[in-house]
Amino acid sequence: MTQEWNDRKTWMSLLAKAPVEALALAWDEADLGPDYRWLRRPETGAVMVRGRMGGTGLPFNLGEMTVTRCALELADGGAVGHGYVQGRDKGHAERAALCDALMQTDARGAVVETILTPLATQAAMAKGQRAERAAATKVDFFTMVRGE
Repeated sequence: MTQEWNDRKTWMSLLAKAPVEALALAWDEADLGPDYRWLRRPETGAVMVRGRMGGTGLPFNLGEMTVTRCALELADGGAVGHGYVQGRDKGHAERAALCDALMQTDARGAVVETILTPLATQAAMAKGQRAERAAATKVDFFTMVRGE
């Protein structure tokens, strides 16, 4: 899968949505482990999720969602990384922040090759499987001519 990794929003979204186990495994295999200091230790809180009826109506408060966030600074280059993930997994937020920080350094290529590209491939495969399952339930309605 060929992917452009120039947009920070793209990799931040992928890291936030990545399955916890998949990101942990990719991080361990990458063996990057930079030294860093916390700017904000992982903390868990809630955010309000908003919705719109039909995607165009007036916004309304749908409910709260648990989120864990953190911020760190790499010791060698001063790059700052942020991690925001759904749920309470502080390790997931930390790994996301480390990847974000490393994407701003010379280690960018290693992060793309060993972490982001495999995660993007897994996400695309999962999306394809969901689409196949949904397509299997599709009903095609047609008009029958009476009397024939």
